[in-house]
Amino acid sequence: MNIIGRLTRDAQIRTTPQDKQVVNFSVAINDSYKNKQGERVEQSTYLDCSYWISTSVAKVLKKGTLVELTGRVSTRAWMGRDGEPKAGLNFHTSQIKLHGGSKKEQSVQADTTPEEQVIAGETTTDNLPF
Repeated sequence: MNIIGRLTRDAQIRTTPQDKQVVNFSVAINDSYKNKQGERVEQSTYLDCSYWISTSVAKVLKKGTLVELTGRVSTRAWMGRDGEPKAGLNFHTSQIKLHGGSKKEQSVQADTTPEEQVIAGETTTDNLPF
């Protein structure tokens, strides 16, 4: 499944009790449609995302960055601090592509190694097979 959205916060690296590192971030997906009355309705969906492949991508995943993600969706449920049941969507990311961004973000991306740019879905090499 592919989704396109903007990061709602900077990515964070977390270490699990099994000493595995994961990059966690949140994405907002905006959609709009016209209802039966012909009024435009704006709708936002928020997904908590995880990326287990490489933590170096966290350097370029900053709030407001437009990203295209490939992966799978899962649901989760938990009991809130107030005792009320809660539910959310998780997106287990397998590929990240950066789209656009500010000059500041582009300069951060330019400082990454070619290996890190491939991880983030961006390549700068011209070694194309065709």
